[in-house]
Amino acid sequence: MTIRILPPPGAPRRLAAAQLSNSVGDGAYYVCSALYFTRVVGLSPAQIGLGLTLAWAVGSVAGVPLGALADRRGPRGTSAALAVATAAPVFAFLFIRSYTAFLIAVTVYAAAQCGLAASRQALLAGLVPPEQRTGVLAHLQSMLNGGLALGAAVGGLALSADTERAYLAVFVLDGLGFLLCAALLLRLPAVAPVTGRAAGEPRLAVLRDRPYALVTLLNAILLLRMPLLSLAVPLWIVERTRAPHWLVSALFVLNTVAVMLFQVRWARPVTGLDGARRAVRASGLVMAASCAVFALSALPGPAWAAAALLVTAAVLQTDAEMRQSAGSWQIGFALAPADRTGQYQGFFGTGVPVARTAGPLVLSWLLLGWGIPGWLLLGAVLLAASYGMGPAVRWAGAVPRPADPHRRRRSEDRLRIR
Repeated sequence: MTIRILPPPGAPRRLAAAQLSNSVGDGAYYVCSALYFTRVVGLSPAQIGLGLTLAWAVGSVAGVPLGALADRRGPRGTSAALAVATAAPVFAFLFIRSYTAFLIAVTVYAAAQCGLAASRQALLAGLVPPEQRTGVLAHLQSMLNGGLALGAAVGGLALSADTERAYLAVFVLDGLGFLLCAALLLRLPAVAPVTGRAAGEPRLAVLRDRPYALVTLLNAILLLRMPLLSLAVPLWIVERTRAPHWLVSALFVLNTVAVMLFQVRWARPVTGLDGARRAVRASGLVMAASCAVFALSALPGPAWAAAALLVTAAVLQTDAEMRQSAGSWQIGFALAPADRTGQYQGFFGTGVPVARTAGPLVLSWLLLGWGIPGWLLLGAVLLAASYGMGPAVRWAGAVPRPADPHRRRRSEDRLRIR
């Protein structure tokens, strides 16, 4: 099992170590932060929700220019700097006691996180050949889920203590994790920055790439599945089904462990755009089936039947998540120009903060407000987006892209050998 989780030695394994180092702290932070800000700082849930929504909205915009900065300055140094920039507001949470300071800190945190994700993708693209990137990303996702699970367990200990000191220890752990991440990133080989722009080329060319924008939009719709197990399904279980409430945590653990163990296997067949389109299309079918089974769990019947349906739906949702993740990684990289990977990955990655900000509102209104028809409508929307990805990818693929530097180097090596 270790072989499936750990990537190959060298740069991929160091990238995985950096991913693990900050995900443990993040897992603990996600579990404890809301209670800390309400019980210790004295903020209301509405204030926290509004602040996080604004912060991730800013982060979704900041990812593109910060990704472009990684292209121009080099992704290794930019990634390390953004990891430190993420640690700074986490350490600031130790001293924040006002709403204004909270807003500033969470906005810096979200912007730095989005920029860090984009610059790390650019760093990976510079260190890993194209045919290996999806597999390496699958390993990184496994490490991420393992770290989040471990961090959530640590956060659970802080929750059980329920003291200010325990919550502060979680923030220190998270901040130190990002500093360790920065140190590990600096140990990776340097990737040469982009030398300059062509005459007349806009600074943020991705904003004028309409085919890529459509692909990004469809990916953002598919990522609406992200708040399901963390928000929509828990509320659904408690308010609409007869299943035991402890199933909320059990389904979350099921998802986390399954992705950690099987994401690499699910990503293995995805080696090109054709495979990516098939993976995304299959994810839409499985996700539609998952939504239908979630809807059935609200029908009258014994608690065990509702629980069985919920577990089945969660298994299907996890399967769809792993297929969609593998396909979207391949699509996001393959359609990005080799000399603008950072800004393109920053733009493609806006689907994550969009899902974090709009997803809770949309899913709460759709699923808890509409009930069973809402689940069926959600499944239909995700299915349509997955099938729309194929034509969108073909349109974007028709646009000429600069040759990948890895391919150029291999071609030059073959010429020298001859």
